[in-house]
Amino acid sequence: MKFMISEDVQTEFKQKFGYDSSRVFFSPGRINLIGEYTDFNGGHVFPCAISMGIYAAYGERNDDKVRMYSANVADQGIVTFSLDDLAYDKADGWANYPKGMMAEIINQGHQIGHGFDLAINGNLPDAAGLSSSAAIELLTGEIMNDVFSLNIKELDLVKYGKLVENNFIGVNSGIMDQFAIGMGKKDQAVLLDTNTLDYDYVPVKLGHNVIVIMNTKKHRQLQDSKYNERRSQCEEALKRLQTKLDINSLGDLTETEFDENSYLINDDVLIRRARHAVFENQRTLQAKKALVDNDLQQFGKLINASHISLHYDFEVTGKELDTLAETAWKQPGVIGARMTGAGFGGCAIAIVDRDKVDAFKENVGKVYEKTIGHPAEFYIAEVSDGPREIK
Repeated sequence: MKFMISEDVQTEFKQKFGYDSSRVFFSPGRINLIGEYTDFNGGHVFPCAISMGIYAAYGERNDDKVRMYSANVADQGIVTFSLDDLAYDKADGWANYPKGMMAEIINQGHQIGHGFDLAINGNLPDAAGLSSSAAIELLTGEIMNDVFSLNIKELDLVKYGKLVENNFIGVNSGIMDQFAIGMGKKDQAVLLDTNTLDYDYVPVKLGHNVIVIMNTKKHRQLQDSKYNERRSQCEEALKRLQTKLDINSLGDLTETEFDENSYLINDDVLIRRARHAVFENQRTLQAKKALVDNDLQQFGKLINASHISLHYDFEVTGKELDTLAETAWKQPGVIGARMTGAGFGGCAIAIVDRDKVDAFKENVGKVYEKTIGHPAEFYIAEVSDGPREIK
């Protein structure tokens, strides 16, 4: 996969719009180290921004027209709309994400003073679960904030991005993706309490190891997945627990408290869904401690346990992700591996000894292609800063 540099997107801007762009911005993608499907259950998540992401070249206009082009969706050509009509339009495809962010910024009382042209290009694989939608939302927020001197706090842009997903796009997602990207810091993961939005930065010191992202190349779209179904199952389990327990979310429970009260749920499927949410939250807290204590072996065991829970209790992995994770576990130099993101395709991550990465890619790739019928893709992810202008 080609890794973009800012000059590429500037060249595309000039080719599409006929003049030189004036500014270039970047927004990272994200991975979640551990803490999957805990964000809407009032638990903790442990994501980080990554060095792969989306670049944008910006040029000012003197009218209220906005023109956008994405080299990643080149077939769609240039999408054009006006600042006075920022309604969702299915025909606009990917451009609904920046459009929704602009609409939310205006809805929050800020002014976008004039139109602009924007060309974007990135190296986040489409629909791979590295959160390209949140990257575009926060990229748009960063551009609007800088260009129009809006002085919006980064945490507010994060919240706007979640509102865009929920109300504009129609995905009932939590705040993790936007938070991980907007608040990203180089070489640090963010332990976020999704109940309170309290957060800690935790150094990601992997020693001689690197994070390898493994892409199933199986596309998934949250709107089409069972994401909303899993959410409603967790909500129903919580409701049944609340008949006797004074709790606000599944994240309020310890493993023991859940075990002692799971009879209240009285449904096999709902018990498994809720058990994942409760136990995954505790694993995430333990993972922070493991990283702080520099106990990478324990960190790896927690990552593996997370995948197993996502497979058996939450049933969101599927053959592709299971093949990657289970094959990764057998390779020399691997500390841990798990799916990351919403599942049903997308990506998994593995913590791998730097010297074993080439053999790892070859071995896992061979098994995956033989089992699934098409190749996987592998990338090394560095932990990155959040959205920013590139000078």
